[in-house]
Amino acid sequence: MHLSVIVTTYNSPRWLENVLWGYSVQDHRDFELIVADDGSTDETRALIDRMRNETGLDLRHVWQEDDGFQKCRILNKAILQARYDYVVFTDGDCIPRRDFLAVHAREAEPGRYLSGGYHKLPMATSEAITRDDILSGRCFKLDWLKAHGLKSSYKNSKLTASATQAKWFNRLTPTACNFKGSNGSAWMSDIKAVNGFDETMAYGGEDREFGVRLINHGVKPKHVRYNAIVIHLDHKRGYVDPATVKANKEHRLAMERSGQSQTNNGLSQLQAQVIREERSRQPADLK
Repeated sequence: MHLSVIVTTYNSPRWLENVLWGYSVQDHRDFELIVADDGSTDETRALIDRMRNETGLDLRHVWQEDDGFQKCRILNKAILQARYDYVVFTDGDCIPRRDFLAVHAREAEPGRYLSGGYHKLPMATSEAITRDDILSGRCFKLDWLKAHGLKSSYKNSKLTASATQAKWFNRLTPTACNFKGSNGSAWMSDIKAVNGFDETMAYGGEDREFGVRLINHGVKPKHVRYNAIVIHLDHKRGYVDPATVKANKEHRLAMERSGQSQTNNGLSQLQAQVIREERSRQPADLK
């Protein structure tokens, strides 16, 4: 099964490099990887060029100018560049375990989207992780993580669950099966049917709103919370605005009540704008 993997990033080249090393050793090899870059500097571009050569990944870079938090817009741009029928979404601070893509490929079903999660690490643990820790898989071992600052928690069961345990935990978890931009996947046909991500939404539940529209379209959610594993590297969140988060929640609840599946500010509008911009750059005699 061919996968299009979309990884979002913004000016975090050190974390992004660790994430890309994670994809370099995936058990499932049939994938392209698109870095959806919301305005990073040339340092990130140089990193991607180097990692393409060092890893041999089918790695592309979709970039837009920095204009504040415009994650939904760069996601839509990346979706329009994707070549395959099934799309995995994640972030540039989430290192995938080597079976991560194999789980998404195996669990994919028509009429479903997949909802995972992430295992959040403290900063000290995040900074301790090296390339060799990722390539060897050590950084996913609970003993190693605890030795480098991770505290004991019931949440650590994500890292230790067997295949059978993960199956039951996914069925029994009380956690809502919302779409997760850090660890989620869906069919391209369903993504296009709901018109992609709503570009009017800044940080705060924009991925969950996308999932609401998928559900309104008739797509059912499915947990991969305990078997599609990524570890989340710590970072500051200076872009969080409580007022925006509140407005996003109100918008999401309104979409739930309305049953509306399409956004009016998504893929089709972006495509139309791109076409207009391309025509405006053409010589007058070619328009």
